[in-house]
Amino acid sequence: MKELKIITTLKTYTYQELNSADMQVIEAARQAMLNAYAPYSRFNVGCAVLLANNTIIQASNQENIAFPSGSCAEANTVNYAKAQHPDVAISTLAIIAGTDNNIVDFISPCGNCRQILAEVEHRQKHPFRILLAGKHEICILNSASDLLPFGFNANIGSTQP
Repeated sequence: MKELKIITTLKTYTYQELNSADMQVIEAARQAMLNAYAPYSRFNVGCAVLLANNTIIQASNQENIAFPSGSCAEANTVNYAKAQHPDVAISTLAIIAGTDNNIVDFISPCGNCRQILAEVEHRQKHPFRILLAGKHEICILNSASDLLPFGFNANIGSTQP
């Protein structure tokens, strides 16, 4: 028998400890959250990405009464960013959520979005930072693989990591 241990490192910061670039991408995510369409869950999510060329792309969740036909903020954001800027790497992604537009403690992406983020990271061959912004603090991870350590990718079945 062999036992493996998975360790994920994350750091939490106060808003005052963040640099201006991180504050800017979090603010873009917050603005996107205000445009969420979430009449059923009343759980608004905003996401923004900072691309390597300093472009910021943002989107929000869009629900649909025919559940699960809605779409998550994270998927909307990264898919749009990669459709519009396919050769530009994502360097930072920020997520923020609220109920009735009151920011909640930080949340992490759903399983589907974790897989989407892992695929984008694998495709661009470069990890990106993930900022999970909450009411009072921000959790920062260095990679999508920190959220999904055994993510499915094109290397499954090969000897490559």
